[in-house]
Amino acid sequence: MAKLKNTMDVFKLLEKTNCRKCNKPTCLAFAAAVFQGRIALSECPFIGEDILKEYGSKKLEYESTFEQDYIKVMGQLKDRIKKIDLESRAQKLGGKFLNGRLTLKIFGKDFSIDANGEISTDIHVNPWIVPPVLNYVLSSKGISLTGSWVPFRELETSRDWARFFEHQCIGAFKQVADTNPFFFKDIMELFNGRPVQNHYAADISLIIYPLPLLPMLICYNHPEEGLKSDLNLFFDSTADKNLPIENIYTLSTGLANMFKKLAKTHG
Repeated sequence: MAKLKNTMDVFKLLEKTNCRKCNKPTCLAFAAAVFQGRIALSECPFIGEDILKEYGSKKLEYESTFEQDYIKVMGQLKDRIKKIDLESRAQKLGGKFLNGRLTLKIFGKDFSIDANGEISTDIHVNPWIVPPVLNYVLSSKGISLTGSWVPFRELETSRDWARFFEHQCIGAFKQVADTNPFFFKDIMELFNGRPVQNHYAADISLIIYPLPLLPMLICYNHPEEGLKSDLNLFFDSTADKNLPIENIYTLSTGLANMFKKLAKTHG
């Protein structure tokens, strides 16, 4: 019987109508509940018998925790890091190699990796940032930035992730900006955000660099009389060549959720 590895695997099987006949507000919420073993795939009225035969109609056994999955993923990434030449990757990735360590600038701060995949950095290490950074070291094609900005949905490999991104990332950023736009700008500058020149007319328009070859352009307009607020997030058109799309998603949504936490505690 085929195995569903994550929420995305479940979501791909659905009609994506958000009909609520399963008593969940969205198909995304239903997919998450199925993967977590809280409801069965068969509770979606549009799932065909062929799919149920392939994946099963009973509730999944949710065996692994986030911590266990994270430890497993990190172990696999570190094993792969041990097999590459960090020095030869340094220049291609926009970093430097010194004393056996590859050092990258992340949000303007040094982030170093040694030959065993061990990390030293001046920034707070969060689970959402380390796997994307290691994947960047392993898989980035090192393509030079074009200066052509596109939304996430226009990146070539974003099709399966775009719906998640709009809700989980842009929605979270906008919530923080709407609640306290001045604090939002302060957070952006804390992460070494740089004002944009000659790109977009917006009340707040800054570029941040989660990775040397993965800049993000965030543009926000305050609400005005008769107009709602507006937030847009753009990437260089080379983004998914320099980092796998799922890691761009993880990095961006992790950053957005960090902003939400900072806003709650310090806003």
